Formats: sequence, C-alpha cells, structure tokens
Amino acid sequence: MLQIIFQNLKNSIGWKTKRKIIVFSVDDYGNVRLNSKSSRTNMDKAGMKVYSRFDALDTLETKQDLEQLYQVLDSVKDATGRNAVFTPFALPCNINFEKVADNGFQKYEYELLPETYSKLAKEQPEAYLGAWEKWQEGIQKGFLKPQFHGREHLNLAIFQDKLKNEDQQLLTALQNKSYTSISDDKYPTMSSFAAFDFWEVSENENLKPILIDGLTQFEKVFGYQSNYFTPPGFSIHQSLFATLKENGIDYIDLALLRKEHQGENRFKKSFNYTGKSTKEKLTIMVRNVVFEPTEDRGIDWVSFTMKQIETAFRWDKPAIISSHRVNFCGHIEESNREKGLKTLQELLEAIVKKWPDVEFMSADELGTYITKTS
Repeated sequence: MLQIIFQNLKNSIGWKTKRKIIVFSVDDYGNVRLNSKSSRTNMDKAGMKVYSRFDALDTLETKQDLEQLYQVLDSVKDATGRNAVFTPFALPCNINFEKVADNGFQKYEYELLPETYSKLAKEQPEAYLGAWEKWQEGIQKGFLKPQFHGREHLNLAIFQDKLKNEDQQLLTALQNKSYTSISDDKYPTMSSFAAFDFWEVSENENLKPILIDGLTQFEKVFGYQSNYFTPPGFSIHQSLFATLKENGIDYIDLALLRKEHQGENRFKKSFNYTGKSTKEKLTIMVRNVVFEPTEDRGIDWVSFTMKQIETAFRWDKPAIISSHRVNFCGHIEESNREKGLKTLQELLEAIVKKWPDVEFMSADELGTYITKTS
C-alpha cells in the first residue's frame, strides 16, 4: 500500500504530457570498477569484501556487452519506427593504474576512456578488442546517447587520503587495476565512489575544477558537449550548480526526496519533480521508474516495472527508467548479462504491446522537449 501511495506521489506533480515517452537512464558506463575475473579472484584471496553486486560483477562494458545490448534495443520499434535507446550516464576518465604505480602510489593520475580501451584491447583482446569502435557505432546508429556522470567515479579526497595512509584495500585494488571493494567507514557523509561528496562545505571549491575538466574531457571523448548531468550517487551540493550551468549543463537528475549535505553531517531536505527549475536555471529531472533486473529483490522485474510505467502514464508523465550498467555486464559472469538482457527484451516487448503509441527518447531529448513546452 505504501508503495502504491509513493508511486502516485512521485508522479502527481510537475511537467505533464499526453505523449507516452520512455527514457532509459543507465548509470556507470565508461567506468573501470572491476578489471577481470582474475582481479576479483586475487582480491578475494586478499580478503577484500564483496559489498554488493557492483563489486562482484561491474566491469567496463565489453564488445560483447555492447553488441548484445544493441541487438535487444533494435528488436523493438516505437510508434515512429525508432528503436529503443539508452542514455548511458558515462565517465570520460579512469584511473591510470600504471602511472599511479610508477609514482609509488603517491598521487592520483587519470587517463581518457579511449586510452583505457586501447590498453584493455591488448591485455584482454577477447573482450575489449574493437570495444571502443563498438561504442562509437552505438552512438552513430542511435542505440546510445551518452551524457555526463562526472569525470571519474571515485571520490578524490578519499582516494588521496587512503594513498597517504597506505590503505591496504585501496592498494590491493589498484594492484589489480580495479577500484572496487573499497570501504568508506572512516568517512561519515562520504562514499568512496561519489565524486562530489565532502565533509566541510568549503571543499566544494576544490570540486569545481574537477567538474569543468570532466565536462571538457567528456566532449573530447564523445565528440559533443553534454547538457545533462547525473551526479555519482545522486550526491552534489547546490553551490556547484552554477558551475554546471556555466559549462553547458541544462538538465540535472536529482532524487524525488533529496537530502543535501550542508557540511559536517548536517542535511537539508528538499522535494523535487520533473520540470522544476533551480535558481541557476537548471531543469531538474526525477527518475520515476526503477529497473534493476539482476538485483535480487524477490520480484518479477518486468511486472514491477510495467506497473511503474503505467502509473507514470496515468498521471500524464514520461517514464524515466533508472538502471545501471551492471545489469548488462557479462565479463565476469555471462549469466548476469543473459539475465539482464532477457529481462530487458521482455520489458521492451511488453511496453510496445501495451502502448503501441509509445515513443523512445534519450534523456536529453526529453529535457529539450520539456524546455520547449514549459
């Protein structure tokens, strides 16, 4: 009953449309979390914990991951004849593991995503040879429309502090060319993976150049300027909003019920809805559907997701479907990718059958449409 009330609440306010629009917002593309099976085995032997399915299964997308995803997205067409499309919220940079090792694990160094793919194509050709080209193909053919998810998927303050203290978890992960199974217990209010988390609010000044550089590198990697941002872990302070707007961002994903850290473990709550505007003139977007098909919640994911979409459409709202790359990764376990893609296929078929007038859009296309009609 509470779930039904919540589903209706999050769709009752905000921008509305009679068009039945489906958006897939899928986080974490471009990010190296786990390098390989052998890396996971080595870390297991070293006593590194698997805190979540991300630690166990989440790898940089392989050529096979992308090929099989495209096949599923291309298998259905909307009312306009368009295939389904993912908006991968992507990171243009990764840890340069070789440079960090060369400097004696003293400081952070990053590399651009094409360099990451070039290295992995040599080290693991069966998975990564041709993968970056497959990425570009997906963009050209309209299967993918990446947008900005931060420069890298790590908290630089925690990273540097752990290097300084010779943290064995971090060093073991780095020696296995991974950034996973990292504890952040010593850092209240901060996650090792949330790039824009902080303790004192003044730290946000140090985060502004990271945002600016990240957006510059995104354009360099993907060939166009991003105008839509999802912060890692949905965590960001409003003092950074002006920097986002000044550097080309028009749309930002925020939680429906947001707890914004104000520094030193103090928080401010706010209520958001799709179409709400910030004082910096960023348009807020709120994901109103969840689809995590390889997460074991004891539910039928197709039925659960279809009910959420139905609620959104009943309230004349677009269905903005939130998901993560890990659902479609098969580098560690092919069965994980098979399950995720099979469920995605079933969901897409159910959508076009129930709503023949449905339209697939990328997240930024929806944002543009909202701007034009508001």
